[in-house]
Formats: sequence, C-alpha cells, structure tokens
Amino acid sequence: MRRVLPLSLTLIVAACATRPQPQPETPTVQSPTTREPGAIVGLTPQELVGHFGNPALQVREGTSLKLQFRGRTCVLDAYLYPQNGVLRVTHVDARTLAGYDSDQAACIASLQ
Repeated sequence: MRRVLPLSLTLIVAACATRPQPQPETPTVQSPTTREPGAIVGLTPQELVGHFGNPALQVREGTSLKLQFRGRTCVLDAYLYPQNGVLRVTHVDARTLAGYDSDQAACIASLQ
C-alpha cells in the first residue's frame, strides 16, 4: 500500500497539470494590391459585382455568403466569409456548364 499511494498521487497530479494549448492558426488574406491578375481571393461582394456584374445566384448561410456568376462557358462560385468584420472571398470554384472542373483563371477571364 505504501508503494501504491505515492505512485497514485503522482499520476493524479500529472493528470491535473495544465498543458499549453496550441494557438489556432489564423488564415491570412491576400491584399488586393498583391493579388495576381485575375485572382479574386480577398475581394468584397461589391468588388465582385464591379468585376462580373450582378450574380446569378446569391446564398446566405449564417455569416457566410456564396455568389455565383455564370458565363457562356463556365460557372464561378465565390465563397465569402467575414474577416475583420468585412465579407471577403476566401475560396473559389470554377466549373464548366456541364459540371466538370474548369481552369479558374480562364473562367474569371471569360466572365470579365
């Protein structure tokens, strides 16, 4: 019993010790001045409308927003999430009208 008690207390104290929690990585947004030509990540809804006109589809879900732009050859979905209180594009999907993956840069260029 004398051997078990100190070992048990050591295990209990070790289990109660606090461990440092890893800090969550905050996503970085590309600044509009450092974007590649044709890239739309980091744009606001107003900037998207300025580039492509009114969206064909607009879907709100919680605090996020999806804007869909359709052209003759492709469909572009822009997903916007709040960053520092401003909705900004964080992800983009491009596909053909038949639903196959499409080159984003080519789709963006065809919509502009």
